[in-house]
Amino acid sequence: MAPVTWGFTASLDGFITGPNHDMSWMSGLGSLAEGTVEDLASQVGVIISGRRGYDAAKAQAADRDELTSEAYGGAWSGTEFILTHRPEELADDTSVTALNCSIAEAVDRARSIAGDRDIQIISADIARQALEVDLIDELQIFVVPVFLGDGTRIFDVPGGRRVDWELTEVDEANTGAWFRRFRPTTR
Repeated sequence: MAPVTWGFTASLDGFITGPNHDMSWMSGLGSLAEGTVEDLASQVGVIISGRRGYDAAKAQAADRDELTSEAYGGAWSGTEFILTHRPEELADDTSVTALNCSIAEAVDRARSIAGDRDIQIISADIARQALEVDLIDELQIFVVPVFLGDGTRIFDVPGGRRVDWELTEVDEANTGAWFRRFRPTTR
């Protein structure tokens, strides 16, 4: 069965986007070891993202660089689900599949497509929803040495919610930004 991963790049102060979903800060990622992006991309069969990120990417298309204009800098190909309450508004975009359903339903649909490759969530809000129903098998995080001060937090739950993670892999090949894999200890 396809594992559900939550994958993202974050700033040192815990943001995955800058204000207004700005991604220009990712230029601070520096150069990655050869094959890193391609290797990670090859593991993903389906991406699940959210409407706010989709809209921001479309609005910023002219300003985004090679790394942030497409998933994995264009190295990934597969099916992308956009979770939205207004799927009809995305009907003309044949590069994505718009769904109005729960994260559990979206994961079930993704499993029929992904085979043994990952189902990767790239939205903080959708990942939070997936954690609430115990769907996340792995967390994949690159941390970039930059402070953003504002933007989309990695994990934002009013009133708080504790989720403990166990380190499963350390990437020694990339030193400009560090990459780690974790699994939730409650699974």
